[in-house]
Amino acid sequence: MSDLHPLRIGIVGAGGIVKQRHLPGLRALPGISITAVANSTLASAETFCHDHAPEARPHSRWEDVVDNDDVDIVWIGAHPCLHHDATCFALERGKHVFTQARMAATLAEAERMWEKSRSFPELVTAICPAPHGMRGGLMVKKLLAEGAIGVPLHALLHSFNSAWLPATQPAHWRQRTEISGIQILTLGIYIEVLQHWLGHITEVEARGKVGIPIRDGYEIGTPDFLHVNAEFSGGLEAALLFSGVAAHAPTDKLWIFGSEGTLVYDFATEELALGKTGGTLEPVAVPQEMQRAWAVERDFIEAVRDPSAPRPRPDFTEGLCYMRVVDAVWRGMETGAATRCV
Repeated sequence: MSDLHPLRIGIVGAGGIVKQRHLPGLRALPGISITAVANSTLASAETFCHDHAPEARPHSRWEDVVDNDDVDIVWIGAHPCLHHDATCFALERGKHVFTQARMAATLAEAERMWEKSRSFPELVTAICPAPHGMRGGLMVKKLLAEGAIGVPLHALLHSFNSAWLPATQPAHWRQRTEISGIQILTLGIYIEVLQHWLGHITEVEARGKVGIPIRDGYEIGTPDFLHVNAEFSGGLEAALLFSGVAAHAPTDKLWIFGSEGTLVYDFATEELALGKTGGTLEPVAVPQEMQRAWAVERDFIEAVRDPSAPRPRPDFTEGLCYMRVVDAVWRGMETGAATRCV
């Protein structure tokens, strides 16, 4: 690694994910300071600085964080509706960019972010990875590559919760399309994970429904539950089921069924099981050296400090890949037909 040098971070969107996940990781690194913060209001930015970053200056406009001589890295913790504008402006101002997932509110915005990043290859860009499957993902890929279940034929994923079940509660920001865009429940998260494990999704069929259409006077457009049939580039087909209105929901889990057995991954417990045809499912121990731990902040800072270090993942190309699938799901719901993931 090159000689350590101080790095100054400007935060755009200083909500719970930044406070709970990113800030501890950044504070654990030497030579890092938070110099500028913008949040939904100036008052909330001031509170964040007072409580978490007394060395930082609060701002009422996110643009003043980005266009700032005291900022080297723009750390975007805001909702998807702001990712495109803040990212592109930051790159134009010569700043490295880390943005919270999901990549953007629309596919068109994600494409422009990707194009802009290609114009500034010397700047490090990354999207926050999904923590789902982080512990055992490498083991899953190893078992599949070794043919532990033969040829993967089909898969089943369900991701259910009851967070949106109370009809009297106001719309969550994830249900507001002006904030979250085309993102639906945990669809984007699991598309990211599954494409990393199983290859690219090439075609989808999708059905979604809004079960509770009005919340506190707001008309909901984002489905409360969603069923997706997905075809992968290698020929595997998968049924992907999502719900935010499932009482007594089971844990998030993936089954991969092959010609010679089955792999099961429990995303809540990070437990992996393998069963051969004719046998029973048995737990699979994941060796310590194959277990990935959360090192997102360290990896990003290391790439900024050392141009020869690995670029953090997912990068904007990977983000664009899952955004294409999410976009295809929306188009498929509208037409009722099989839809290619362009």
